[in-house]
Amino acid sequence: MDATERYLSEVEAAIHAISRDDVRAVVEALFGVWERGGTIFIFGNGGSAATASHMMNDLSKFTRINGRARVRAVSLTDNVPLMTAYGNDQTFDDVFVEQLRTLMKSGDVVIAVSGSGNSPNVIKAIDYATENGALVVGLCGSPGGKLAERAHLRVIVPAVHIGQQEDGHLVLNHAIAMALRERIGDSPAGDSPFATHA
Repeated sequence: MDATERYLSEVEAAIHAISRDDVRAVVEALFGVWERGGTIFIFGNGGSAATASHMMNDLSKFTRINGRARVRAVSLTDNVPLMTAYGNDQTFDDVFVEQLRTLMKSGDVVIAVSGSGNSPNVIKAIDYATENGALVVGLCGSPGGKLAERAHLRVIVPAVHIGQQEDGHLVLNHAIAMALRERIGDSPAGDSPFATHA
């Protein structure tokens, strides 16, 4: 078996092993924050930062349905000037938590994307979120580290290679966005007090 076949076969096995119940629980949590008119905050480092931006895009745009409120999603990885200001003037550990201190409200959802699950800036942000009334979702690698231990909900991509974990997170992004769109579409138009804007 060559490297290409091995890599793709391992990705396939990892995706097959993802807990569907865990994914459904995340979709229900996001549907709940949509019903409340709350906000979803997403963040991660490196490739996971790109996934956070991608997920914000799909949750914001792909889930739009006429007659329903739009999903409010924010990627904390997208304001590079603000991130570098906090990283330079304080510490890189603060680049996400400081944004949550400004934007997050109790009842919001925070999605942390991390292969290792141990990045200090990720853990600092999820601890703040938990202490201040947000629900924390972890999109994790294997075994998931501190993020998997501390998140209220977690989906683990059981792959050893970080690239395969990140591949799995992108698949989860699309699966979650598609399922959330369906969930919003199946709900009566009046379910959300914010459901007046197409």
